[in-house]
Amino acid sequence: MSDWKFAQKDVCEELAQLHYFSFKKSQAGGEVSFLVTVSEYAASPKGQFARFFAQADKYVNQKTAPILPTGWGNSALDALTACVRMIREFPYEGDEAAAAKGAPGG
Repeated sequence: MSDWKFAQKDVCEELAQLHYFSFKKSQAGGEVSFLVTVSEYAASPKGQFARFFAQADKYVNQKTAPILPTGWGNSALDALTACVRMIREFPYEGDEAAAAKGAPGG
Protein backbone atom coordinates (compact mmCIF):
# COMPACT_ATOMS: atom_id res chain seq x y z
CA MET A 1 0.00 0.00 0.00
CA SER A 2 1.32 3.44 -0.92
CA ASP A 3 2.06 5.71 2.01
CA TRP A 4 -0.22 8.56 0.82
CA LYS A 5 -3.23 6.43 1.76
CA PHE A 6 -2.33 6.74 5.44
CA ALA A 7 -3.24 10.46 5.31
CA GLN A 8 -6.92 9.48 5.25
CA LYS A 9 -8.32 9.30 8.75
CA ASP A 10 -11.90 8.31 7.89
CA VAL A 11 -13.35 6.57 4.81
CA CYS A 12 -15.94 9.36 4.41
CA GLU A 13 -13.07 11.75 3.52
CA GLU A 14 -12.66 9.92 0.18
CA LEU A 15 -8.98 10.81 -0.21
CA ALA A 16 -7.87 10.05 -3.76
CA GLN A 17 -4.79 10.36 -5.91
CA LEU A 18 -5.57 11.68 -9.39
CA HIS A 19 -4.14 10.33 -12.63
CA TYR A 20 -4.63 12.22 -15.91
CA PHE A 21 -4.87 10.79 -19.42
CA SER A 22 -5.52 12.41 -22.77
CA PHE A 23 -7.55 10.67 -25.45
CA LYS A 24 -8.12 11.82 -29.03
CA LYS A 25 -11.27 10.65 -30.78
CA SER A 26 -11.38 10.77 -34.57
CA GLN A 27 -14.80 11.18 -36.09
CA ALA A 28 -16.36 12.57 -39.28
CA GLY A 29 -16.24 16.19 -38.05
CA GLY A 30 -12.56 15.95 -37.10
CA GLU A 31 -10.65 15.09 -33.94
CA VAL A 32 -11.86 15.76 -30.42
CA SER A 33 -9.49 15.73 -27.44
CA PHE A 34 -10.70 14.41 -24.10
CA LEU A 35 -9.05 14.64 -20.69
CA VAL A 36 -9.83 11.61 -18.52
CA THR A 37 -9.22 11.84 -14.79
CA VAL A 38 -8.86 8.59 -12.87
CA SER A 39 -9.32 8.88 -9.12
CA GLU A 40 -7.53 6.22 -7.08
CA TYR A 41 -9.28 6.20 -3.72
CA ALA A 42 -7.44 5.23 -0.55
CA ALA A 43 -10.49 3.09 0.28
CA SER A 44 -13.56 2.34 -1.82
CA PRO A 45 -16.16 5.11 -1.44
CA LYS A 46 -19.34 4.21 0.44
CA GLY A 47 -21.56 2.02 -1.72
CA GLN A 48 -18.75 1.10 -4.16
CA PHE A 49 -16.66 -2.02 -4.37
CA ALA A 50 -14.02 -0.58 -6.69
CA ARG A 51 -11.31 1.94 -5.73
CA PHE A 52 -10.76 3.48 -9.20
CA PHE A 53 -13.13 5.91 -10.93
CA ALA A 54 -12.55 7.50 -14.34
CA GLN A 55 -14.41 10.52 -15.72
CA ALA A 56 -14.06 12.41 -19.00
CA ASP A 57 -14.09 16.21 -19.23
CA LYS A 58 -16.74 16.37 -22.00
CA TYR A 59 -20.20 14.99 -22.57
CA VAL A 60 -20.95 12.84 -25.62
CA ASN A 61 -24.24 12.12 -27.42
CA GLN A 62 -25.40 15.68 -26.69
CA LYS A 63 -28.21 15.80 -29.29
CA THR A 64 -30.00 12.65 -28.13
CA ALA A 65 -29.25 12.00 -24.47
CA PRO A 66 -26.10 13.69 -23.15
CA ILE A 67 -23.89 11.38 -21.15
CA LEU A 68 -20.60 12.01 -19.34
CA PRO A 69 -18.27 9.06 -19.96
CA THR A 70 -17.27 7.37 -16.70
CA GLY A 71 -16.04 4.03 -15.47
CA TRP A 72 -15.34 2.15 -12.24
CA GLY A 73 -12.78 -0.60 -11.83
CA ASN A 74 -10.49 -2.53 -9.54
CA SER A 75 -7.49 -0.95 -11.30
CA ALA A 76 -6.74 2.30 -13.09
CA LEU A 77 -6.69 0.33 -16.35
CA ASP A 78 -10.18 -1.11 -15.76
CA ALA A 79 -11.70 2.30 -14.96
CA LEU A 80 -9.90 4.04 -17.83
CA THR A 81 -10.92 1.34 -20.31
CA ALA A 82 -14.60 1.61 -19.29
CA CYS A 83 -14.54 5.39 -19.68
CA VAL A 84 -12.77 5.32 -23.06
CA ARG A 85 -15.22 2.66 -24.28
CA MET A 86 -18.07 5.15 -23.69
CA ILE A 87 -16.18 7.90 -25.53
CA ARG A 88 -15.74 5.57 -28.51
CA GLU A 89 -19.34 4.34 -28.44
CA PHE A 90 -21.11 7.71 -28.60
CA PRO A 91 -20.56 10.67 -30.95
CA TYR A 92 -19.22 13.96 -29.66
CA GLU A 93 -21.65 16.61 -30.86
CA GLY A 94 -20.47 19.57 -28.79
CA ASP A 95 -19.32 21.85 -31.59
CA GLU A 96 -22.51 21.37 -33.59
CA ALA A 97 -24.72 21.84 -30.51
CA ALA A 98 -22.84 25.00 -29.50
CA ALA A 99 -23.05 26.43 -33.03
CA ALA A 100 -26.80 25.78 -33.17
CA LYS A 101 -27.34 27.61 -29.87
CA GLY A 102 -24.92 30.39 -30.74
CA ALA A 103 -22.76 29.62 -27.71
CA PRO A 104 -19.00 30.15 -28.08
CA GLY A 105 -16.55 27.33 -27.46
CA GLY A 106 -18.94 24.40 -26.91
